[in-house]
Amino acid sequence: MEVTILWWYWIVLGIGLMLSEIIMPSFTILWFGAAAVLVGIVVAIAPDISLEWQVIIWTVISIAFTILWFKYLKPLSIDRTKAGMSKEAMIGETGQVTDLPIGEKRGEVRFSTPLLGAEEWPFLYPDDHSTLQLGDRVIVTDIMGNTLVVQKK
Repeated sequence: MEVTILWWYWIVLGIGLMLSEIIMPSFTILWFGAAAVLVGIVVAIAPDISLEWQVIIWTVISIAFTILWFKYLKPLSIDRTKAGMSKEAMIGETGQVTDLPIGEKRGEVRFSTPLLGAEEWPFLYPDDHSTLQLGDRVIVTDIMGNTLVVQKK
């Protein structure tokens, strides 16, 4: 006895898998569901594909989507900021001077990775200002309010 799987069975399965992502937020089941929807579209276009080939196509597309997710898409969504972290997380970070402190004016330091949501921060330099140049690397030693205290690296 041959089992016939209609195209809309795959669509329903795919939507069901994608909806199950709401309950189990692993973000991998979504790709199995998307693959099932694509197989449903393929079967709607070419209804003579055997069940074995449908399952093979679903498996290959599911694996491809999962690899694309973990290798390329997921790394883009990682939060590299230190937002919400304590003062201790900022101390010891290294940045580059983009604006020199002159008199009472604070300088500006830029970090390659945002610290607490910002790439540029005002800073105080307690040593002699003439020893500091644009482009110098500095290390955060303390925080006073929303101003960093730095030392030349």
